[in-house]
Amino acid sequence: MLVARHQVMARRDPAGGRLEKSAYLLLTRIDADGAMSIGQLAEAFGLDASTVNRQTAALLRAGLAERVADPDGGMARKLRITGEGKDRLAVDRTAHQEGLGRVLAAWTPQEIEQFEDVLARFNRSIEALEGREWPRPESGGAGEAP
Repeated sequence: MLVARHQVMARRDPAGGRLEKSAYLLLTRIDADGAMSIGQLAEAFGLDASTVNRQTAALLRAGLAERVADPDGGMARKLRITGEGKDRLAVDRTAHQEGLGRVLAAWTPQEIEQFEDVLARFNRSIEALEGREWPRPESGGAGEAP
């Protein structure tokens, strides 16, 4: 609960420049996996397609994503992150990382490494129970998970 509260507090931006939580999550997934259909996004998050459709419509209106033909030749149109979407996502990621940096400022490098290991294991256990793995970089590290 405290982690979620910290993320909500970090999102508060009087200028209104921060991404909504759903936009951040969707853009993160599209950025990691490449172009995805509404159905693929709904499956990835375990949400109803109508919910994802509303959320992606907001991304399209804001110019953070665009509809493209399926790169694999399928019939469904897919959503791809735009340059502006990548830029806004990068700004939000940096803000999240800086916020976590402030939280962990008094921790030793060993404590941070232990925390990363346990948190990665925790996330993978949740993914295994749900049957929904989050894409991670090929480096084998914990990766960027929401």
